[in-house]
Amino acid sequence: MSQQDILNLAKEGDARAIAFLIGQALQSFGVTAKASLENDTLHLLLEAEQLPAEEACLRVAVKGLQRLQPNNVYSVTIYGRRASQQLPAWTQTVELKKTLTQAPVNAAVAVNAAVAASAPAAPIAVAFPKLEKTQNITTAPTQTPEKSSPKPPQIPTSQPTNQRHKKPSKPSKQPELARTKTKKSWLSVGTLSLIFIPIAGFVLGSQFNKSSTTATINPVTSKPAVQKVSAAKPSRKESIPASASAKPAPKSPSQAAKIPANLPATVNIKAVGDMIPGTNFPYNKLPQKKELLFESVKPYLQGADILFGNFESTMTDYPYSSKGGGGGTLFAFRTPPSYAKIFKDVGFDILNIANNHSYDFNEQGFKDTIKNIDSNGMKSVGKRDQIVYQNVKGVNVAFIGFSNYGEVHNSLLELQAGAEVVKKARQKADIVVISVHAGAEGTGALNVRNKNEFFYGENRGNMVLFSRTMIDAGADLILGHGPHVTRALELYKGKLIAYSLGNFMGYRTLSTAGELGQSLILDVKMTPQGDFVSGKIIPIELDRQGIPSVDNDFRSVGLIRRLTKSDFPNTGLTIDDKGQILKKSK
Repeated sequence: MSQQDILNLAKEGDARAIAFLIGQALQSFGVTAKASLENDTLHLLLEAEQLPAEEACLRVAVKGLQRLQPNNVYSVTIYGRRASQQLPAWTQTVELKKTLTQAPVNAAVAVNAAVAASAPAAPIAVAFPKLEKTQNITTAPTQTPEKSSPKPPQIPTSQPTNQRHKKPSKPSKQPELARTKTKKSWLSVGTLSLIFIPIAGFVLGSQFNKSSTTATINPVTSKPAVQKVSAAKPSRKESIPASASAKPAPKSPSQAAKIPANLPATVNIKAVGDMIPGTNFPYNKLPQKKELLFESVKPYLQGADILFGNFESTMTDYPYSSKGGGGGTLFAFRTPPSYAKIFKDVGFDILNIANNHSYDFNEQGFKDTIKNIDSNGMKSVGKRDQIVYQNVKGVNVAFIGFSNYGEVHNSLLELQAGAEVVKKARQKADIVVISVHAGAEGTGALNVRNKNEFFYGENRGNMVLFSRTMIDAGADLILGHGPHVTRALELYKGKLIAYSLGNFMGYRTLSTAGELGQSLILDVKMTPQGDFVSGKIIPIELDRQGIPSVDNDFRSVGLIRRLTKSDFPNTGLTIDDKGQILKKSK
């Protein structure tokens, strides 16, 4: 096949031709490329024994695609993966067509100032080594690109070696995108000794030869753990700047002046639901080794810009409970203050305390909980009128906690007051995240109802009305919890609503029977303006003691898919059988 044939195929949007060109450009760094096309999104897998820096890989791939301008390819999802792993080390989605319409100076997602300064003025001709007719190359599956249905790399089917109460599962079949096939090349170039593809800046070698201290890639997380300028998260990575086509929501002139010129492509938030790591009230139900509670799921919690969870206990030694001796339907949870360290060690940034257990030990217990969370390098959120800010990669993210206990927390029953708090947060924040403890409880409360829900006579609010009202006021992401089961997802005005994240940990405190033991880690990617880009459901199951581990049967994925289809059939989301969440193509 001639040079022009390959170029023509790539420009027509042929996934295999694009992968071949990118693979040739990166082969000197030990990287192979595989690709497949789904609708107008190109899924590109970059794989190597030792991955180069994420930022450099992204620049090469996006810059090359910008030069090619392939037809019918409007966005690309790029996965970086070590050859020995199944789960990608990082994932990024970039909108290509919007980027292509910008002036070169604004194509920040492809090349930053440092690259532009070092790039040659004239286009670089990239030489491809000679390919003999018998040479094999790695390509994507052979089906017609337009009809292919790639699945993003799945969660490993083998459990962590230290996982408890689980028998090892047989590895499941890898999805097409992650599967490696070796066959005779359909792109053999016969006797051609060199092919020159005029893609300027396709290989910037200096960008790949970064010190190993710059990027330490965790093979089971969606992003590498890299040094960051922000003092709040020194171990997290600065992403490449976002496309200049991403237009921020309207802001005041004073606020717009504070927005950095180079925003990241996406902000990544991971979130989990209810957590009770044991209690010593009314009698001792604490684990012998608290450090083991998160052991099986720790790798899957790491790698995000922000890790959020709902802490449904207290951290105090205060002896007197507001619920007397507990029992019956009155449950009081008290966790020793020393447990704050295990949450910090896992990587939690924000812990919500706006729930029905925050005052189990009166005001003193509430204050102790806040003090113990905050003094361990995390941030608690949940006091009435409180807004907690977390700056990541130059993006200011605000968190607000709501529950149905309006005296001490923001009340989800007071819609106007809640909207005012959101508007206030919006004045300083680029992204506003709402944490809300609401809804009836138990397996009878799986479905979302657009009406007030009651539990033991308590008005637990209308989650649909509340969530949409907060988004109308300026919120960008709604993280629900409280029903102790997972619920549907909804995309409303481009913003994601997770109606319930379920139980995530309930050591000897929460029931794990049936759907009560099916949970998730919600992994969400948003633009710097808070619009949903993509997401992932990492399926979790709780054992009889309430300890979480990864569920290789993906039961919670199936459950959330069914609930989403039944409760919000017209929502703009698709969820595949491995938990990848994408916006429906228009």
